Amino acid sequence: MKTKLLLITFIGTLIISCVQTEQVVPTEAQLKWADAEVGAMFHFDVQVFEPDYEWRKTRDYQPDPSVFNPQELDTDQWIRSAKSAGATYAVLVAKHCSGFSLWPTAAHEYSVKNSPWKNGQGDIVKDFIASCKKYGVKPGLYASASANAYFHVDNPGLVLSGDPEEQEKYNEVVKTQLTELWSQYGDLFEIWFDGGVLPPEKGGIDMLDLIEKYQPNAVAFNGPYGYVNNIRWVGNEDGVAAYPTWSRADSTKTASGLILIKGLNGNPDGQFWSPGEADFALRKHAFQGGWFWHEGEEGTIRSVDDLMERYVQTVGRNTNMLLGVVIDNRGLVPDEDVERLKEFGETLGQTFSKSLGSISGEGNELTITFNNPQEVNHIVIEEDIAKGERVREYEIYGKTNKGWELLSNGQSIGHKRIEVLTPQTLLGIRLKVTASEGIPILSLNCF
Repeated sequence: MKTKLLLITFIGTLIISCVQTEQVVPTEAQLKWADAEVGAMFHFDVQVFEPDYEWRKTRDYQPDPSVFNPQELDTDQWIRSAKSAGATYAVLVAKHCSGFSLWPTAAHEYSVKNSPWKNGQGDIVKDFIASCKKYGVKPGLYASASANAYFHVDNPGLVLSGDPEEQEKYNEVVKTQLTELWSQYGDLFEIWFDGGVLPPEKGGIDMLDLIEKYQPNAVAFNGPYGYVNNIRWVGNEDGVAAYPTWSRADSTKTASGLILIKGLNGNPDGQFWSPGEADFALRKHAFQGGWFWHEGEEGTIRSVDDLMERYVQTVGRNTNMLLGVVIDNRGLVPDEDVERLKEFGETLGQTFSKSLGSISGEGNELTITFNNPQEVNHIVIEEDIAKGERVREYEIYGKTNKGWELLSNGQSIGHKRIEVLTPQTLLGIRLKVTASEGIPILSLNCF
């Protein structure tokens, strides 16, 4: 009988051990990316100089490279502007859907090498990376393969003619350009695949092999299936993550062959660690989605209050915030946009720089008691996501003269959860985890 009990105990311990070792956790690259929290994305293309151009509506027409001539271009100014807003990483759209390339690619002639800017000797990607290093901002590149008007390609990365030879030619262009971008400019923090990645069996290139060869430590937005450092889209370009948003998610192939993360919320029991990134433009409802500069649209720049709300609805909902910044026909972030970015960064710092109280620890309950009554506006909760997402449900209580009262409740915490309170004077704050998978490891802050 004792032998049977020992055997049962051993098997039970083995099962528990296996479950623990199968815990889904972020990679080192995903951890660093989550800590980065706020990024900026820069779009700059031929439509800045020829605003009537719309790549899908004018498929038989491409602006000549001669239109591209930003005589005051200064990537240092771009990165200073982003950093003033609190951005710690930046993504350059090296090639958007027109196909015009901001570096002197060897893959084709439609690039800066055939523009009058710097007499065809310039390289905006090189300048951008150098500026990022200069100001301590982590560099990323938008390197989409899903659309290219110059080669008559549209989502999900297929030539419109359907001709196999044209497809093979385009695939070689993609392979050449990504090899250039990923091998000539140093390590990248993030790679952006707008529209996802078409797998080889659907007509695309072996993107997984290429990224693992050249940039194995970069996170990849909508990256190839099987890549360990993938992150996912939140489903809109409004800067609003659904709540709850989990870092774990399930993954499946769509009919087109692209990879789709099921459900905008993710899944706390999902098999992949693939956190969300929320991209949106500083200019709201503006030219081509607000991603590109257009003269006279300064009135569309989001207010500081709007940006603060987006911050809470992205970073405060366990996702990163990626803010789109336009570059004008001078080659600069416009003055009005520079000022708003600075104002946002200052407000962000003022709001979350002075903690009223903080505590960290393991377990289902954390309590902060104030020496004097305090007006609390924001509560910030963070998990140690290196150990995974463990919290499933929680409650927040505030201490008043009448005792502890329920202020709010929620589900996902992940890297960061920001609760916005109706301003009120409190004697203390208490966090209670009411459901979890494993022992929670948390920090609690009041502002």
